[in-house]
Amino acid sequence: MGGGSHNKRLDCPSTNGTSQDPMEPNAAHRIEMPPASMEVHRVETPPARSSVQKLKSKLKETFFPDDPLRQFKGQPARKKWILGAQYVFPILQWAPHYSLKLFKSDVVSGLTIASLAIPQGISYAKLANLPPIVGLYSSFVPPLVYAVFGSSRDLAVGPVSIASLILGSMLRQEVSPSNEPLLFLQLAFTSTFFAGFFQASLGLLRLGFLIDFLSKAILIGFMAGAAVIVSLQQLKSLLGITHFTPQMGLVPVLTSVFHNTKEWSWQTILMGFCFLVLLLLARHVSIKKPKLFWVSAGAPLASVILSTLIVFAFKAHHHGIRVIGKLQEGLNPPSWNMLHFHGAHLGLVIKTGFVTGIISLTEGIAVGRTFAALKDYRVDGNKEMIAIGLMNIVGSSTSCYVTTGAFSRSAVNHNAGAKTAVSNIVMSVTVMVTLLFLMPLFQYTPNLVLGAIIVTAVVGLIDVPAAYNIWKTDKFDFLVMLCAFLGVLFVSVQEGLAIAVGVSIFKILLQITRPRTVVLGSIPGSDIYRNVHHYKEAVGVPGFLILSIEAPINFANSMYLNERILRWIEEHDEKDSAKKLSSIQYVILDLSAVSAIDTTGVTLIKDLKKAIGKKGIEASTILVLVNPLGEVIEKLQRAEETRDFMRPENLYLTVGEAVASLSSSMKTHSPTLYDEEAQADIPRPN
Repeated sequence: MGGGSHNKRLDCPSTNGTSQDPMEPNAAHRIEMPPASMEVHRVETPPARSSVQKLKSKLKETFFPDDPLRQFKGQPARKKWILGAQYVFPILQWAPHYSLKLFKSDVVSGLTIASLAIPQGISYAKLANLPPIVGLYSSFVPPLVYAVFGSSRDLAVGPVSIASLILGSMLRQEVSPSNEPLLFLQLAFTSTFFAGFFQASLGLLRLGFLIDFLSKAILIGFMAGAAVIVSLQQLKSLLGITHFTPQMGLVPVLTSVFHNTKEWSWQTILMGFCFLVLLLLARHVSIKKPKLFWVSAGAPLASVILSTLIVFAFKAHHHGIRVIGKLQEGLNPPSWNMLHFHGAHLGLVIKTGFVTGIISLTEGIAVGRTFAALKDYRVDGNKEMIAIGLMNIVGSSTSCYVTTGAFSRSAVNHNAGAKTAVSNIVMSVTVMVTLLFLMPLFQYTPNLVLGAIIVTAVVGLIDVPAAYNIWKTDKFDFLVMLCAFLGVLFVSVQEGLAIAVGVSIFKILLQITRPRTVVLGSIPGSDIYRNVHHYKEAVGVPGFLILSIEAPINFANSMYLNERILRWIEEHDEKDSAKKLSSIQYVILDLSAVSAIDTTGVTLIKDLKKAIGKKGIEASTILVLVNPLGEVIEKLQRAEETRDFMRPENLYLTVGEAVASLSSSMKTHSPTLYDEEAQADIPRPN
C-alpha cells in the first residue's frame, strides 16, 4: 500500500479483549481524508513476452531455481569440461586440494563412526527382518558410492532405523521372513533398487519439491510414532520372548508381550536392562557435554564386545540368552541375479521402494542440510538425491538394502571433526576389515544388546520440545503431527504416514479454497491502509469499502470470494441505510498479494462488477482495482470482459492514491471530519 510520511507502530492483533477498537462507538477519532491533490502514479503493464518465453521462465523457476548452468557462462571449453566433471562428481572439487592434515581428521572421524556403524548395521538389519550380515554389507559399499557423488562433508551413510522398520513391516505383510527367507531377501534387494531408482529420478528430473509434502510436523509425528513402535518391538529381544507378533501396531505388540509372560527370561531381562541403562547413560553424557561425543559413539561397540565376552565366558547361550550365531565371512556377494522385476510381488516391491525411498531421501537431505548450515557450506539437494539414489541402485546389486544419511552417525561424524567425505571411505574400509577377518567374534553376541542399541538410537527421534513448539505456533500443524503419530501407533507405519500427508494436503486445499480476505482501514495522518482487525488505529473511510485479497485467485476459490465480498457489501449497505448514511460509492480491491489469476478468476472480477449493481447499491458504485501484479494485470488486459478495468479511474497503484483521487469525485460530499457515531457503523469482518 502507499507509503506515508509518518512512522507508525506495528500493532499485533489484540487477544485480551480490553483494547479500545477505533471502530467502536467509544473510540473518538478524528479521521482526515487523504489530500485530493496526491500524485497518482500510473499502473504499468509488464513488458510483452511471447508464450514460449513465459513457459521457459516458469519451467526454469520450477525445476532450476538454483540455475546450475550459470557457472558455465563465459567459460572456455576446457573449463566447461572441468566444471561439468566436478558437477557430476563432487569428489573432484575437493580431492585436488586434499592434504595430510585433512586426512588425519577424517581418519579419526571415520574410525569413530565405524565403531557405531558396525553394531548399528547388525541391529538395523534384524529390525528389517534381514540377516545381520546384510547390515554390514550395507555399511560397506554405499558409503564408497556416496563419497564420489555426494556433496555433504558430514553425512555418514548406512542403514537407518526408520527405513529398516518400513521395509521389514511392508514386505512382511505378504512374505514371511522366517518361512521364506530367500524370497524375503530377494524382495528386499528389489525394493532397494526401486527406492534408488525413484530417488535418482527425482534428482535427474529436478522434482525434489515433491518431498516437501512431508512437512516438519509430519516428520516429527512420524518419527516419534515409529520410535515408539521400534522400541516396543525390541521387547522381544530384551525380554527373551520366542513367539512374537509380526504386526507393528501398538495394541498387537503389547498384547503379544503380556500374552507370552511364560517366555520371559530373567537372565535376559537383567542383562538387557543393564546394557540399556549403560547406553542411555552414555547418550545422556554426550548430550550434556558435546565434547564427550565419543562416549555415546563408542558405547554401542563397547557394549557388543562386553556382552559377547560375558556370554562366551559364562556360556550364557545355554541359559536362555539368545545369540546372533555364526555370520558369513567375506565381502558383499553380487545380488543382481536376485532382483525380481516380474511376478506376483512386483507391486509390493514398487510400493515398498517408493515409501522407503521417499522417507530415507527426506531424512538424508534434512540431515545433510542441517550440518551444512552449521559449517556454512551449501548442499545441493538434487545432487544429494542422485547420490543417494545411485548408492541404493548399486547397493541392491551388492547385497545391500536401503541406506541413507543417518542423523546419529552424522552427528558423531560432525563432532569428531570430519572435513570431507573421506570419513565415509575410512568407515567403509573399517567395515571391510571386519567382514574379512572379525566376523567369528560376533558369533556369541546376544540379541538383547542389539535391541538395547536400537532403543537407544531411536529414543532421540522423539522430539518433545519441537512438538510443543508446533503446538504453540500452529494448532493445525499440531493436528497433522498428531495424526502421523497416532496413525503409526495404532494403524501401521505406512498408513499412518499416508493419513498425515492426506491431512496436510487437506490443509493446503483449505487454504487455497478459503483464502484470507480482510477489510482495510486508514491509519490516521497517513495514506497507509491496514487490516482493521490487526491495527487498532485503522478506521474505515465512509463511501468506500476497501478489501484486500491475500492469495492467488483461481477456480477453486472464485465462488467463495464472490460470496464473501458481496456479503461484506450487503452488510455495509444495510447499516448505512439504517443510519441514513451515504451508501458505498467505491469498492476497492487491493490485489497486491494476488500473485496469480486464472480465467475463472478473471470472470470473478467481471461478475463482481455486475453483482454490485444488483444488490440495491447505487448504480454509480464503481469497482476499483489496486496494484494488480504482472501476471494478473496482463490477463485482465487480454480478457474482453475485463478490459475496461484498464481505464485510469478503475486502476490505481496504491489504496492511498485511489482514495485520494476518487474522494474528490464522490457524488455525495464527504466532510474531512467524521464523528464517532458514523465510524461505529463501518463494518468489520466477522
